[in-house]
Amino acid sequence: MRTDTDTSSDSGSDSDKPAPSPEELRFRSPKETVFTRNSVTTWSMARRLPQLVRRALLLGWRVNRTSVIVLLACQAASAVLEAFGLVATTSTITALIASGHIQDRLVDALPAIGVLAAAAGARALLGIAIVNVSSRLSPRISREAELEMLNAAVHAELAAYDHPGFNDRWDNADRGAAVAQDLITESQQLMSCVASIVAAAGVLTVLHPVLLPLLVVAVLPQGIASMKGARIHYESNRAMASERRTLALLRWFIADKETADQLRSSTMADFLLGRYRAIGARVDTVTDRAVHQGARYALIGAFTGGIASAGVWGALGLLLATGHMSVASAGTAVFALRTVGSSLRGVVGYGTQLFRTGLYFDDWVDFIEEAGGHRMNRGTATTGSPEVVRAEALTYRYPDADRPALEKVTLEVRRGEILALVGENGSGKTTLSKLLTGLYVPTEGAVTWDGRHIGDLDPHHLWTQTAVVPQSFAHWPLPARENITLGQPHGGDETVHRAAERSGAHEVVGELRSGLDTLLAREWFGGVELSGGQWQRIAIARAFYRPAGLLVMDEPTSALDARAEHRIFSGIREIARDRAVVLVTHRLANVAVADHIVVLDHGRVIQRGTFDQLVDEPGLFRELWDLQNDRGVPGQRSHSEERTG
Repeated sequence: MRTDTDTSSDSGSDSDKPAPSPEELRFRSPKETVFTRNSVTTWSMARRLPQLVRRALLLGWRVNRTSVIVLLACQAASAVLEAFGLVATTSTITALIASGHIQDRLVDALPAIGVLAAAAGARALLGIAIVNVSSRLSPRISREAELEMLNAAVHAELAAYDHPGFNDRWDNADRGAAVAQDLITESQQLMSCVASIVAAAGVLTVLHPVLLPLLVVAVLPQGIASMKGARIHYESNRAMASERRTLALLRWFIADKETADQLRSSTMADFLLGRYRAIGARVDTVTDRAVHQGARYALIGAFTGGIASAGVWGALGLLLATGHMSVASAGTAVFALRTVGSSLRGVVGYGTQLFRTGLYFDDWVDFIEEAGGHRMNRGTATTGSPEVVRAEALTYRYPDADRPALEKVTLEVRRGEILALVGENGSGKTTLSKLLTGLYVPTEGAVTWDGRHIGDLDPHHLWTQTAVVPQSFAHWPLPARENITLGQPHGGDETVHRAAERSGAHEVVGELRSGLDTLLAREWFGGVELSGGQWQRIAIARAFYRPAGLLVMDEPTSALDARAEHRIFSGIREIARDRAVVLVTHRLANVAVADHIVVLDHGRVIQRGTFDQLVDEPGLFRELWDLQNDRGVPGQRSHSEERTG
């Protein structure tokens, strides 16, 4: 038996529970550890850079092989010419500081000076050629990367878009595709620096072996600092990926035409702008922290690098003072040291840029390989127009959902039949229609076409046998003809006009300035903007046009007027003669045309039968039917009420 004390204790514990925090608009990142693959160490960078250069050259090779060959040949020739120039420098200095009359010394130096001038001129021409080739390759590489990313996206399962991680991977891969064009430029610059180092280092080592390792030690601290800074920049960008996407979403709601009227009439501008500023402030905080941390690394690298550089020049002076190096050799060493030092700094700088670009590009590579972890992995069998589409003990759960959207659903629809799916919002009707068309793969159970599991069928071939009118249909920025044919014409314009007439879209097309050739796009793209109802007629015409065996119509007349709606449903029986039709709608009067009706409630089938059967028996269908036909609502006020009011 419960006492008063027990009750008060329980109520007190309930009041002590913290109230749930309001949820905030924010894209969720996948629960995974990033950056572990790319630890920043000197050795990891040394290993990564050749791989990245190779990757850049392979991308370039796929785009234009001749350009890659020319690029490599020019780099090699430039390195050889630089070595000749340094050797000629020693000869020039030796001739100029030798004993004898100045004219004789100048004459002796002329051949070496000629070599220097010729090498410099040739290297300048090669440099122009290298820049020209890399500039032509860069945009082509980026476009190729974008095409591969788009190809990977369309080969991902539709369910991928329900995973927050997929959105993040797409965003990161998109950035990787954008920087892909930098790969060839940065690789070319890195190769140029390496070629200069090889040429100058060979000469410098001949002059005295101790100079080169000392110079490497001098440049190494700045290199490490630059790598650390690149890593911090990359990590901060990845950390803010979700915030940037949220800002992009808010920008759309604030500025887009679709929401402009509601933004003004509801006076939401200041509220949304405030949210935008708050999220932007979070991005600024993380960015500032990354900049300050990178600056600290750069300061440490510059300080230690300066001390090491002083040691190099001190060693050169000591070698000259002790007679271990001649004046001519010392002069050449100065030029070589400057060349190697500049090139090493270039390797560090360009290598750091390439390393950072590679981090972003890795995201692109991962997306291409696995389509963000959701690449389709189905069978390769093909099928024709189905006679029977069946769901058997079908269960489907969305990612991170608390409960299945569908559970143990069994039904079938045959060619020549119309199956109607009925239920309240959230009952699973649209999800079921996507499973029947193979857009989703069941979590449990099976969807079969003529007894064959959809997982064993080639999905793209399967979809050639489907026609879908979704609730939210695409407004493709294409001419009216291609908006109906979807770029897959058959039967000529006669077939297009027949589909348009069945859907009522012929009235829309007839009023367009150029008929089927009219561009349907927003005004600033030079097109014609249609109303919601006009677009819905076009969307229905698409489905009627496709020579498909399974037709799914999900709320197909939600934006249509009564006349247009009547046209669709009076002609749907003819459409169903050689197709299996699945109709999803809330307007129960329209499902009278169906051969079978399945009533869903919270993902389960609770009723099934014909229209007459379901209207006559107690249950959800009858309840919804009565509500839709209930006219017991307040009517218009009488004249006497208006006067007294």
